[in-house]
Amino acid sequence: MMSKTRNIGLFFGTFNPIHNGHLIMGNHIAEFGPVDEVWFVITPQSPFKQKASMLENHHRYELVYRATENYPRLKPSKIEFDMPMPNYTSKTLGVLLEKYPDYHFHLIMGEDNLVGFKKWKNWEYLLEQHHLIVCPRIQHKKIPEDLVNHPKIKFVDCPLVEISSSFIRKAIKDNKDIRPLLPEKVWQYVDEMNFFR
Repeated sequence: MMSKTRNIGLFFGTFNPIHNGHLIMGNHIAEFGPVDEVWFVITPQSPFKQKASMLENHHRYELVYRATENYPRLKPSKIEFDMPMPNYTSKTLGVLLEKYPDYHFHLIMGEDNLVGFKKWKNWEYLLEQHHLIVCPRIQHKKIPEDLVNHPKIKFVDCPLVEISSSFIRKAIKDNKDIRPLLPEKVWQYVDEMNFFR
């Protein structure tokens, strides 16, 4: 597993906006997981999500950059910005492997994503070529039996912080003070740009 030069955990998301829950999970895996770094891969459009209240790509990149700039093992990634849509994880990994042939990429996901993992495009290939790092969720769901003890799937015991970006967007719209939920520099940018109001 550690034969390649660097092990990179890939944390995919729209990060609309990135919040402390994302940061706690990413940092925990970077510090205690089987990886050297965690890259926050900002997805321009998910096949499973509508694009209604999505901030523009460069704004979400700026938010992730601000959230991670003081953490040397956390990096923002805009690898998907120039890829044709819809973006599928398997395609993105192909592009990353071409660019970084010596890196070993691990996919980071929540338990809830693992439940539906077999609906992902090329999921067998993903599991054959890469490791999955799975974080627990408060609401436990039934994970397919063959994935529970799979040698390529590692369950990590990271702190559970249930914050959702949609909750944050709605709270800002309702003029609530949600500063404790966001990294300070992220809150400053969101406030300054008048996002989600």
